[in-house]
Amino acid sequence: MSTDTSPANLHELRGGLDDHGTALPGTFPLDVGGELREPTTWVKNVDPATAGTLATVASATPDEIDDAVVAARGAAPGWAALAPSQRGTLLRRLADVVRRDADVLARLETRDTGKPLTQGRADITAAARYFDFYGSVVEGLLGDSIPLGPGSLAVVDHQPHGVTGHIVPWNYPAQITARSVGAALAAGNATVVKPADEAPMVALAYARLAREVGFPAGVLNVLPGGADAGSALTAHPDVDHVSFTGSVATGRLVAAATAGRGRPTLLELGGKSAHVVLEGADVSRAAPVIARALLLHAGQTCTAGTRVIVHESLHRELVAALAPHFEAATLGLGLTDPTVGPVVSEQQARRVQGFLERAESEGAVVAGRAPAVEGLTGFFVPPVLFDQVSQDTELFAEEVFGPLLAVTMVASDDEAIAAAHNSRYGLTGAVWCQDIDRALRTARGLDVGQAYVNGYAPGGGVELPFGGTRDSGYGREKGVEALREYSRMRTLFVDIAGA
Repeated sequence: MSTDTSPANLHELRGGLDDHGTALPGTFPLDVGGELREPTTWVKNVDPATAGTLATVASATPDEIDDAVVAARGAAPGWAALAPSQRGTLLRRLADVVRRDADVLARLETRDTGKPLTQGRADITAAARYFDFYGSVVEGLLGDSIPLGPGSLAVVDHQPHGVTGHIVPWNYPAQITARSVGAALAAGNATVVKPADEAPMVALAYARLAREVGFPAGVLNVLPGGADAGSALTAHPDVDHVSFTGSVATGRLVAAATAGRGRPTLLELGGKSAHVVLEGADVSRAAPVIARALLLHAGQTCTAGTRVIVHESLHRELVAALAPHFEAATLGLGLTDPTVGPVVSEQQARRVQGFLERAESEGAVVAGRAPAVEGLTGFFVPPVLFDQVSQDTELFAEEVFGPLLAVTMVASDDEAIAAAHNSRYGLTGAVWCQDIDRALRTARGLDVGQAYVNGYAPGGGVELPFGGTRDSGYGREKGVEALREYSRMRTLFVDIAGA
């Protein structure tokens, strides 16, 4: 049943987002077929900063997922038939209204995920850039001709898959929704988005904004939900492509479900990214970047640089330079813009605390720790800098998804590369060295999807193809490359009579 068919913007949410976070954003129903819909099931959205109820959000059932796929299937032919310039214009209009409502969207993202407000604002800025970028570059997605001689013409063009499913995690819902949906819509697909129950509000807001600027009904459907909704989406026979961002275990289930019905999948999974600090590196340049890459969103970033592999000649200097960043880190509610907000849930806080306790019991040395704050009732874990972390421990090799940094010392470049590969993940990495030839050799030796030299931007910019190797997944989001992921090639051959 529809609860609202108007092209509402976000004005009705602004009153619930004061600077102190004391009011509630309200209720968030499903968005299916161009209208807000009362769900079968409502769930409480927990505020990670207070452990209280933040909002009431819909949680889709498999039947409701089916309704959304039917709506997308009905909308797909008309959307694909639009000229790329027409789709691009709508995406750029969506970018404009995201910027217009950036403040309310940033506050929604901050309260939903717990991240500091500065980071929430940066996420909305990036989201608008995604919609702008794909709205612009789609007009330049050119096909190819294959020279076969004067008697024939062979052309390769790009066609949309049809209906694409997007399973979005709770850590960066504003950015991840925009990057995958922006590319899929630009390529001519109709979309069904399943954000996590823990943080669905900005993804749902995008659907309202898309309706406001004139997107056809059924092109963008957003339905929060849990595992049953995700399984229904990946197994649905009318979903032609699935993008998934999340854990390795769930990613394998998604890949198996789509492979079983012969459909492609894009997987962006976990990471255990390393900063490789070689002999002669500029420690004063590296230390603040390394610290920020870990503290960002309380370490709940798949590209967080959670390991530091440092040459023995710089070990003591680097640890001394990193420690003050941890000791000065502030904890608090995201809307107060601390250094570090809460982790997303009580379960995640217990998980990170378990890693911390086991690391200490296995001999890792605490070299820096943020002070605890009295009176916080949410899911806070003070960041910890660990030194002398052995390569045979879980802290060195496994993804924590929390604010714990592991430092390990090596004696050579070869040892550093081997240590970086002492993990099942291959998402990102960084090499720090003032000898650029040496740095490039090392960076090219890393089995990762993105490698940085003397810098680190977790996940990179809008324009940079992004994805992993090994257990970090396959396929590429971001950049022009994502348009190819969300389309399929078709070859047209013409035999020219009399040529």
